[in-house]
Formats: sequence, C-alpha cells, structure tokens
Amino acid sequence: MVVDATKQEAHITVQNLTMAYGDFVIQHDLSFTVNRGDVFIIMGGSGCGKSTLMRHLIGLKSPAKGEVLYGEKDFWAADLDDRQRMMRHFGVLYQSGALWSSMTLAENVGLPLGEYTDLSPIDIREVAALKLALVGLAGFEEFYPSEISGGMQKRAGLARAMALDPDILFFDEPSAGLDPISARLLDDLILELRNSLGATVVIVTHELASIFAIGNNSVFLDPETRTMIAVGNPKTLRDESKDPKVRRFLTRGESTLPAE
Repeated sequence: MVVDATKQEAHITVQNLTMAYGDFVIQHDLSFTVNRGDVFIIMGGSGCGKSTLMRHLIGLKSPAKGEVLYGEKDFWAADLDDRQRMMRHFGVLYQSGALWSSMTLAENVGLPLGEYTDLSPIDIREVAALKLALVGLAGFEEFYPSEISGGMQKRAGLARAMALDPDILFFDEPSAGLDPISARLLDDLILELRNSLGATVVIVTHELASIFAIGNNSVFLDPETRTMIAVGNPKTLRDESKDPKVRRFLTRGESTLPAE
C-alpha cells in the first residue's frame, strides 16, 4: 500500500486567537495548525508571548478571543468537565522540571497516576519505574531531585509528563539550563519518545540547535507587531523566508536576504 505522505491530520487548530492581560494585548490574530505527530516549535524573540501561548493551549489561561480546537472539539467552548477530560490527554514538562523536592522520583512520576487512575500502589510503582526507565533513569526510583543533575531532573520531569500516556506532550524551554551535550541528549530522547508513543509534541524554545534538530513545523511570534509572521518547517523558514526578522532569528543575524 502506498501512503500519501502529504496527507496530514490536524491535532490542534488555533483560529483567530488573541491573548491579553486585561486591555494589554500580548498577541492577536494567531491561526495555525499542529498536525498529529508533529514536533511543533513555538518560537520568537523574548517577551513575544511564547509561554503565554502554551498556557492557552494547555488550559491555564483563556483567550480574549478565538478558538483552540483539539480534533474537532473547541476546548474553551466546552464545559469544565469536558475540558478536564481533554486535559487528561496532555503531558506537560515545565521549564524548571517542577518536581516535588520532598518526593522521590518514583513518587513524583506516580503522583498523577494516584490522582487520576484506580491503579493499586504496587501497580503505580511499576508504571513509575517503567516511565523512568524509558527516559534512562532505571535504578533512580528512590533518588530525590536534589540528588541528581539538572539534565536528569528534566528527564524525570519528562517521565512524569508521560505518566498518563498522553496524546500530546508540551515542553516549555526543555533545554534551559542544560549544557550542549545534555541538551542534545534530551532532544534525541524527545524524538525517540515521539516515535515510540506516536504523540504530538509542542515545544516552546529559542534554542536554534533544538529547533533545527527536532522541529518539523513551527509558528514565529513577533513582539513588535504582536502577531505571527511565519509558519512552517524551521529549516525552510531559515533558508527561504523573505522576512528579515525571521531570517535574523534563525541565523542569529549571520545571514542576509538573498538578492532578488
């Protein structure tokens, strides 16, 4: 059977989204699609609203205007129970890792399992050990966050984000604070997990190495015009975009627009 590689299924659709705090508009008129299986990058300069956009996507802040659709379901038009059901399919890795310092790694990963499933304590521990093994932390179940490195803390946070087998993984600056080698290993792990789990991945980042290594789709937010000015594969935007802001960001100012 021949598979049509151009046929894609929309997993997240953002339509005419405006984000604001009171009367202050962060971004307006955002419209883009995250396809199922994408590693989708939310990028742009400092203060453009990247993390704020992620909070709108995961249900932490409602939009001033517009829609966020998961499949064909309008997330913010749904009632609270339906939104919570949809959020059960999200896994989130925050920039700091957000691990509970008083809990072991196994207890951190098992926390959402105890909250949202009927699994027994023994089963929860087994699942937590499996998730930790998937991120290369087998044998570290009884360690506390303070006893492991920053890169290992990020991986433990990723194990917790995967605890409920989510359809979509959201990462907020996953490489922040990591050395280049640890950051590359985390990028490789994200790709491996996307491929093995079949999940869609949405990442907020400004790290070019990560953007080009794992991203296949993206949206570029501009802090000056307060709207999106580019969408598409980051490598294609780097090489072909006619917008100087996009080219400067993706080349760190080392490239100029090609002559017409």
